[in-house]
Amino acid sequence: MEILKQYSAQSDKEKEFKNKMLLLYNSKKEKAFSRSNLEAHFTASAWIINPNTHEILLLHHKKLNKWLQAGGHADGETNLEKVARKEAKEETGLVNLQLISNSLFDIDIHLIPENKGIPEHYHYDVRFAYFCTENEKTQINSESNDFKWVDINKVEQHTQEPSIIRMVEKSKTLLNEK
Repeated sequence: MEILKQYSAQSDKEKEFKNKMLLLYNSKKEKAFSRSNLEAHFTASAWIINPNTHEILLLHHKKLNKWLQAGGHADGETNLEKVARKEAKEETGLVNLQLISNSLFDIDIHLIPENKGIPEHYHYDVRFAYFCTENEKTQINSESNDFKWVDINKVEQHTQEPSIIRMVEKSKTLLNEK
């Protein structure tokens, strides 16, 4: 988990997340990447930005009833960027994504409620940021109710999730540097 070790946490909350993630990895190793680890496991997400229009791609997640980024379970895969890219393709149909940095963009730990016999558990989510500038046809899969490209300044009209707002702020900084 060199990528996590090298991650520069930007807040006390992210420092706490990083420490918990490293503890999970060091204590569980490969089991940390499996959803069979019912207490907590790694997931990976794709934060997709159109740098030309300053829009973010959000999906309305069916089970959680929230606007979120594409992402999902590692299912044993330890290359979490590969997981994020796979999930983005499965959930949006986008394939021409440009990884912005080989570093993590964001990290988050969040509680997933009990669902269909699976007890509540934590997702230790690592997020990678991608640019998408091509006019590819975007589609959703069965995990989402809807998707939309949202102006970066209007994301808060769709969600107040602290981690989403944090990534919006990081994106604004990123786009100003571009």
